[in-house]
Amino acid sequence: MPSSRILKLTPWLPLATIGLSLGYAATVLTRLPWWALFLIAAGWIGTGLKLSWGRPANARYRKVWPWSLVPLSLMGVYVYLADSFGNVDLGAVFFHLQAGIAEHGGASKMVVAVLYTLTMLGILCSITWLSRHDQRWRLAERYFAIILLATNPLLYGLGQRSVAVVADDREWLNRRYMPPMTGEQSHTPNLLIMYLESLERTYSNEVFDDAYADLNTLGEQGLVFEGIRQMENTGWTMAGMIASQCGVPLMPAGLLHDTQFEPLKKVVPGVDCLGDILAAQGYQLSYLGGASTQFAGKGLFYRGHQFNSVKGKEEFLPDMEDPEYLNSWGLHDDTLYDFTADEIRRLNEEDSGPWAVVNLNLAGHAPSGFPSQTCQDRQGTFDGQDILYSVECSAHEARVFIEQLQREGLLDNTLVVVLSDHLTMRVSVWDQLTALDRDNTLIMLGDYIEPQRIRRDATMLDVFPTILEALGFTLNDHRAGLGASLLSEKPTLVEVHGIETLNERLREETALQHRLWEGLTPQRREAEDTSTDQVTETPADQADEVNITH
Repeated sequence: MPSSRILKLTPWLPLATIGLSLGYAATVLTRLPWWALFLIAAGWIGTGLKLSWGRPANARYRKVWPWSLVPLSLMGVYVYLADSFGNVDLGAVFFHLQAGIAEHGGASKMVVAVLYTLTMLGILCSITWLSRHDQRWRLAERYFAIILLATNPLLYGLGQRSVAVVADDREWLNRRYMPPMTGEQSHTPNLLIMYLESLERTYSNEVFDDAYADLNTLGEQGLVFEGIRQMENTGWTMAGMIASQCGVPLMPAGLLHDTQFEPLKKVVPGVDCLGDILAAQGYQLSYLGGASTQFAGKGLFYRGHQFNSVKGKEEFLPDMEDPEYLNSWGLHDDTLYDFTADEIRRLNEEDSGPWAVVNLNLAGHAPSGFPSQTCQDRQGTFDGQDILYSVECSAHEARVFIEQLQREGLLDNTLVVVLSDHLTMRVSVWDQLTALDRDNTLIMLGDYIEPQRIRRDATMLDVFPTILEALGFTLNDHRAGLGASLLSEKPTLVEVHGIETLNERLREETALQHRLWEGLTPQRREAEDTSTDQVTETPADQADEVNITH
């Protein structure tokens, strides 16, 4: 390109590239409306032109590499993650890298990642050009690099997780872990667990109109729990399922994995989960999910915790009437529920003892969901963006499925648990959601369930003992894992300590992490002092919490 042409593009092009990127980042990380990015960009460009950035009066060109290139790249990674998922969870990143991301359905995110990469290259080139042509930028960008490093939440999160190396108490959670010691069941109902992807109870707020209406209708027939919040390391699908079936947050194996550069072969083998307990009671266990069981270790988890049948997209494809009727993750809900109904019919016909079926749908998956053709025939055309359309579809399909099973008599003597796997990630109504007090869905239906609402300050950890008690198990002190049954008056960890304390303790914890991944841990020298006696600072910090009245 001729030099005269380059002069015409500078400093306009570098200033515009940085200004537009700065404006976009501001709208992603704050509640500013999308059009604010143009105002920010205009202000940036105007300031740059007024101060003659890139063309100072005493210009001296120097071929330098700016200090801020690496800090800028790291900040770009954080903005991409925040734009894609809303809340950036490092635990999810680490876990998926080890558990495997084969057969993921995030093809659209790959395109966005490429666009982000190209944009970052443009920003880095612009910063380099300004630093080489303007001595003021050469001096200022060094301080800018320090500010970027100090304010990057990604690096701050890594620093917090490193605190565990020097923390005084790295066994706070582990001391509170209660192995799920269960007595005989007072009755042996079947169990149907329906995880509704990202379908948090927050959608029941009137600001979202009737998107959640079908679940409200279901709730009128059974027990609705309110106030189930999301603590760290429970905010993605595998973490939500493990929290609600094992009573523990999903702390990634990390360096505890013998071969940390190879995929995991087991998922939380060190704790007994719902499948282990039910298998010991003679239950027949089945998992059916719309997505691949190879993604994020789902198949490893369910097979490793004694499920007899584990099926996902690959297993269902040969039996589908139309193998092309798929979304980017896998099966649409109407297809998945058809297969689930067939599985329940089979289990009832075999009559080989009580059964438990766990089911995970896809319709509400961020960012816009995957409504089935059945829903589109009922609700009209889907614009490809409106998550409330997909939420309504997910709720309606779940209700229709349960009512179909009830009509066929397939839910006699069956506990039905309908819950979200986690709070949703970034969607089209993100600003409205994050302005509210958010909580997860948990509804229980069954012959022994009286319709009522229970509001508790709880997390997904408390779902595990609640399900066990609803199944008729007698628990030691109404506890299992780190959870307390919401059917009892036993206080939850959140009620006693608060969710902020719980999250802080989680970041410092190492003993629970070793418990979860027992068997994958490299040989370690036994600690000199293996005592687990608790050091208490206040009565509220004791492992055996006092009862409270609700």
